[in-house]
Amino acid sequence: MRAAALYSAAGSLLLTGLAATPAGGTPGAADAAELRGTAVAAARARAATLDFGACPGGSPAGMRCATVRVPLDYARPGGRQIELTVSRMPATQRDPANSKRKVPRQGALVYNPGGPGASSLNFPVIGVVPEWRRIASAYDLVGYAPRGVAPSAPLSCEKPEEFFKAPSLAPVHPTEAYKRGRIARAKAYAHGCAERSGGGLEFYNSLNNARDLDVLRAALGESRLTFMGASYGTYVGALYATLFPGHVRRMVLDSAVDPDPAKVWYRENLDQSAAFEDRWADFRAWVARHDDVYGLGATPAAVQRSYDTASDRLRAHPAGGKVGPGQLQNTFLMAGYYDDYWPSRAAALAAYLKGDADPLVRLGAPSPETAAEAENGGAVYTAVECNDAPWPADFRVWDRDNTRLARTAPFETWDNVWTNLPCAYWPAHRQVPLDVRTGRGETPPVLILAAERDAATPYDGALELNRRLAGSTLVTERDAGTHGIGGGPNRCVNAHLDAYLLEGRLPGRRAACAPRPEPRPTEPAGRGVPGKDALRGKGA
Repeated sequence: MRAAALYSAAGSLLLTGLAATPAGGTPGAADAAELRGTAVAAARARAATLDFGACPGGSPAGMRCATVRVPLDYARPGGRQIELTVSRMPATQRDPANSKRKVPRQGALVYNPGGPGASSLNFPVIGVVPEWRRIASAYDLVGYAPRGVAPSAPLSCEKPEEFFKAPSLAPVHPTEAYKRGRIARAKAYAHGCAERSGGGLEFYNSLNNARDLDVLRAALGESRLTFMGASYGTYVGALYATLFPGHVRRMVLDSAVDPDPAKVWYRENLDQSAAFEDRWADFRAWVARHDDVYGLGATPAAVQRSYDTASDRLRAHPAGGKVGPGQLQNTFLMAGYYDDYWPSRAAALAAYLKGDADPLVRLGAPSPETAAEAENGGAVYTAVECNDAPWPADFRVWDRDNTRLARTAPFETWDNVWTNLPCAYWPAHRQVPLDVRTGRGETPPVLILAAERDAATPYDGALELNRRLAGSTLVTERDAGTHGIGGGPNRCVNAHLDAYLLEGRLPGRRAACAPRPEPRPTEPAGRGVPGKDALRGKGA
């Protein structure tokens, strides 16, 4: 998803034109048939249990996979079923600091990495990482592929070989002709989603993702759910806590989506575009501080000119025949998510401007081997966000709001529009966003983690979620912007995470941690540049 908390970046945005649908629903307003259907599916899953065996594509040592059946439509639990693939690594029950000490098992910890469209099937192997060993000693680590994400009834909207359109442009002030071309592409994409979904497109939505989570809880034999969601996974978790408050044991929501139903999802994406501009400024300031290494300019403005020079050259002569301005923008968007990527991006840009395009091609060129996975992830992202809420059906609304925003936040604004524009022409029934909130004592306290300068899920979303989940605690990584902070390099954050998951301890309503150290620069040569990263990078 794409979200943000900085309307001031574009003044007072005019957001008229949304379909006339109520701003939010409540658990009481949710269809009783779907609540009953969830209970039926959960009871069925508990009785069937999970038969763990080899995982698709092979199993790392100790990890096993199974499938759980869920209704496509929870209002008809006896109708068409789909299978979700689940992975698990059993708790080690060994204290990492003292292998002779046995650690009591606390059940299963289910992880959702966000997206929409991301899978956590490989999550259980994280237990070997030092920051996760204490948690892995007490919990079975459980990942899964949410509905629509391969191999769980995978969605598709176009042929994978057509998904990566490269080289492509990325105009920050697109012409009318360019906009017309993107409108035509968005309409064709929305039509393809409906045509290739087999008539079930509307059932790929966040409410069903939360219901699936309750069925998975029952299939695992857990009376209450221990859950960690990151990015979009925080929205799934917040919906779950609202729908099934009595089923929550412990819940960690890392890099929180703003759950305000009035923002899901059109306004979220406007906010996100504004926030990425600030994060882009952070990156350029870091590069400028290391001008002695990269030679891209001693001020953020000079670094921007270096970037613009590269974009202009790539428009005329794409690197490797595949990396144009669009691929350049997407490669550097990843630096807005993770500051660990700053050195490789700066090094690749410096090398390209000095005549060596190889590092940039390695980072930015589409890979045919990943096309099917990327197309599937994009299809799920689009289906879930388009199904979740009303969107403006008139492009003039998008054009007005984003033209205004792009005056002060040009880096990501229009690319964000093109990613989400199929929602303007969406052929499936849309949900009414649930009014996320819990009353005091309805659920155990929830732990919320957030970086203060996160662009993908801006900080105001964490504040809003903290207000809506009674008794929740917000731990903030100050002056930092990496997306997803739990189990990373910040020892202060991890201490709060461990204390909560292992002992149920929280520091109070609010707590703060100092930022992680800035990344160190690397030499701008072809050597040492990491391999290709995920190209899409649009989700949360």
